[in-house]
Amino acid sequence: MPIHLPPVSRREFLRRFLLAGAGLLAAPNLLAAAKSADPHAWALLSDTHIAADRAKALRGVVMARHFERVSAELLGLHRRPAGVLIAGDLALNSGEAEDYSTLKELLQPLRAGGLPIHLALGNHDHRERFLALFREVATAARPVATHVVSVLRAPRANWFLLDSLEQTAATPGLLGEAQIAWLARTLDQHKNKPAIVVLHHNLDARNGNFALKDTQQFFDTVRPRRQVKACVFGHTHVWRTWQDESGIQCVNLPPVAYVFNEGDPSGWVQATLERHGMKLELRSMDPKHPAHGQVVRLAWRQA
Repeated sequence: MPIHLPPVSRREFLRRFLLAGAGLLAAPNLLAAAKSADPHAWALLSDTHIAADRAKALRGVVMARHFERVSAELLGLHRRPAGVLIAGDLALNSGEAEDYSTLKELLQPLRAGGLPIHLALGNHDHRERFLALFREVATAARPVATHVVSVLRAPRANWFLLDSLEQTAATPGLLGEAQIAWLARTLDQHKNKPAIVVLHHNLDARNGNFALKDTQQFFDTVRPRRQVKACVFGHTHVWRTWQDESGIQCVNLPPVAYVFNEGDPSGWVQATLERHGMKLELRSMDPKHPAHGQVVRLAWRQA
């Protein structure tokens, strides 16, 4: 379920911190907000699994600490990205209100640094509790009554954000007929640029008990629409890219939080949209990991 959080103005951020008696902490974020944005650069994150308790650890990882490190890296970039996309599983396990309260606090420095944030929910999120906490967000009209979907327009591509949350704390995901129909209609209305589809669940028609249940229906929709160039998702806690049989680039994002398999990298991906493709750079939480700094260039399939 995509939710869009606009940047907080420098004046508003400074006012909040001064009221809290923490004005000095605002300085790095105010400097970041003053940087120019790269309209073609995007920060791709997934599976943050933030808990109410910032000190909470799982699989040897303190999730909030990982997020803070990613946030500091983003704020320290020479040019800030056009936006931050987080592809679901924002909360630890069942999307408790206290989890989202901590998440909201952790997102604040990024917003103060001038970074728009776009959130999608995963199977460890809870839609109603999330919206109750982020009630200050003005939600647009819902073209799909049961889901929240949206399009982000960028100079070199359009990002289509989908909602694959079917049931909280149940592993598989589902788009459903209404959402897939919306995707088809909206793609047909946006043929002028490459399209990149973002959702939480991985695409695997053979494994509906873990992946997106209606993977086949999804591919039946996007494959004939040649403007669709890539699909980006998380869920598996694995960093991997491949090309499907029709030429669509599939990008499985690593988790910001913890990995399932020892030796896999956690972290985020710096994406740069190019004229005929996309450059991805893995930013591992462990700078000594062999995959840290790995660059993958994806070429768009022919229209």
